[in-house]
Order: sequence, then structure tokens, then C-alpha cells
Amino acid sequence: QVQLAESGGGLVPAGGSLRLSCATSGSIFSINVMAWYRQAPGKQRELVARIYSGGTTYYVDSVKGRFTISRDNPKNTVYLQMTSLKPEDTAVYYCSTRRPGSVDPEYWGKGTQVTVSS
Repeated sequence: QVQLAESGGGLVPAGGSLRLSCATSGSIFSINVMAWYRQAPGKQRELVARIYSGGTTYYVDSVKGRFTISRDNPKNTVYLQMTSLKPEDTAVYYCSTRRPGSVDPEYWGKGTQVTVSS
């Protein structure tokens, strides 16, 4: 059974930083595509960043230059380093994983709340 557990969320002032972590179990982490999504109140869930097994990354335009996704395969963990946070980054952040041949995320964590005060 695949399980994902996010941690590291909290309340920070605008301009601050946070590092989210997502620990996984029950899957072949090293080959899976890992991603962070977020969902703000009243909005649809959106992709924030994605990292492939070889280390290639993708970021949504709104976080480029501020967020960094990384993975530690021996620890089965993916991270999202967030800097220069803005109030519009406030959302519940979710970790997801999928196998390389899948199109959509197959498993999700329960999410961690990030709140950026102005």
C-alpha cells in the first residue's frame, strides 16, 4: 500500500521561507514521478512542481525562481523549498506520486496547510 505523508507547513510572513517534506512508503520511489500540488480556498487544485526520476524538474510560472523541488531517493522523500513567499501562495499543499507510464497522479497525501500573512 502506497502512503505519502506531508509535513513542514505553517504560518509565515510574506517574504519568508518554508520547506515541505513528503515521506513515502510502499512504492518504488526511485522511478516514480513526484509532484507537489496546492489548493487554495475556492480554487481548483493546481500543479506547483514536478520532479522525474532522473532529476528533471518542472515548475508552474508563478513559483519559478522561488520554489525548488528535490528528492532524496535513499530516504524515499521529496521536498519543496519555498522562498520569498507571497500571500497568494496560501493553500493546502499536497504531495503526489505516479508511475512513469501513468498520466495522472495515482496516490496523494493528506496535505499540509501553508499560510502566508501579508
